[in-house]
Amino acid sequence: MNDDKPTTKFWIGNGVLALALLLLLFMGQLWEVLGAGAMVLWGAVVAVGVYLLMNDKGGPSGLSG
Repeated sequence: MNDDKPTTKFWIGNGVLALALLLLLFMGQLWEVLGAGAMVLWGAVVAVGVYLLMNDKGGPSGLSG
């Protein structure tokens, strides 16, 4: 098992994804204000959150090839 403790990037990534969840919950109101920009904003926030989580992994990837 991997006993590495989560780094700061991991926690920031989770926080960003929590923000994305809040944006998704209020998407109706955001859509009225920003229009299609609300979806672009949500997609960008999710992308940053996933990037931070994946960047935290470090080490070799599990893919062989």
